[in-house]
Amino acid sequence: MCPFNLLEMEQVAMEKSVSRSDATNNRMELPMESLGNFPIPDGHNYFEFVAMDMGDRPWEFKVSVRNEGKYKKPWMSGQWGSYAHEKSLKKGDRVKLIMQVEGNGVRSYRITAERNLTMGVWIPVEEYAR
Repeated sequence: MCPFNLLEMEQVAMEKSVSRSDATNNRMELPMESLGNFPIPDGHNYFEFVAMDMGDRPWEFKVSVRNEGKYKKPWMSGQWGSYAHEKSLKKGDRVKLIMQVEGNGVRSYRITAERNLTMGVWIPVEEYAR
């Protein structure tokens, strides 16, 4: 049996520099270009999912868009505020959602948060306080 599953694909679903508002509120604004990685069902304005962090802890998130208006303005809520607080996120940190799509179309997500140590050297926020 082949050790690699060619039917699975992993990609960065969303990457963002955390704003002050993102770090202190119960929601994080998402880049518009990432919206396609969160399949919002027809007739709904949100997509709920679970993302595992570096310690394999599950976090429940919800990506939502406006119902009205010219721009959809996506944001992520759910346990975002708790995640940001637990990870001590601050302005300038980088958050990534990594998406893996299995051959049957099922998506799974991982979330990482990093801090710029110096001159473009990023480390996981979990290791920053050590």
